[in-house]
Amino acid sequence: KNYFSTLLMNLLPFVFIIGLGIFLMRRMSGGGSGGGNVFSVGKSKAQLFEKGTSVNVTFKDVAGLAEAKQEIEEIVEFLKEPQKYTDLGGKIPKGALLVGPPGTGKTLLAKAVAGEAEVPFFSLAGSDFVEMFVGVGASRVRDLFKQAKEKAPCIVFIDEIDAVGRARGKNPSMGGNDERENTLNQLLTEMDGFGSNSGVIILAATNRV
Repeated sequence: KNYFSTLLMNLLPFVFIIGLGIFLMRRMSGGGSGGGNVFSVGKSKAQLFEKGTSVNVTFKDVAGLAEAKQEIEEIVEFLKEPQKYTDLGGKIPKGALLVGPPGTGKTLLAKAVAGEAEVPFFSLAGSDFVEMFVGVGASRVRDLFKQAKEKAPCIVFIDEIDAVGRARGKNPSMGGNDERENTLNQLLTEMDGFGSNSGVIILAATNRV
């Protein structure tokens, strides 16, 4: 009896650590619901709005912001008729950065662009890239752009992109910031490769510049 009691007491810490690890992995992969599992940790958390179904917002639904609408109209025209631009040797728009205080319609405007152009719309927050484990953020960036290429032409909207960008170059000795910087570098690499990312337009929003 004493032998089994001692063995049980020795095993309890290991069982606790394993259980805690499984719990954390399930939390990272979406709480264990919706088909999430430990193998989906590096998958993108972007929400996809398919064209013609989920994205039913247009510029008419966005009050004001006349100047912003005018500036972003070029992206809509390209997504509608990309061949016309490329035949004339025009430059493919890389995207746009929407800047303004919270509640000023940045997300709605981004959805309106997708609605006007009738293309798929990927939406996620900058904080969705950031995780405690090294390499997860960069993996999610790669998975996001892989999905976007498959749905091209499409729009990728990253809200609060400063959640990733603001940490670049700060306290490089801290692992958390190393992970953020790796994530940002991967994001910049993907955005830089627009030669192969034809038809993928990036819209980002931030409250600060």
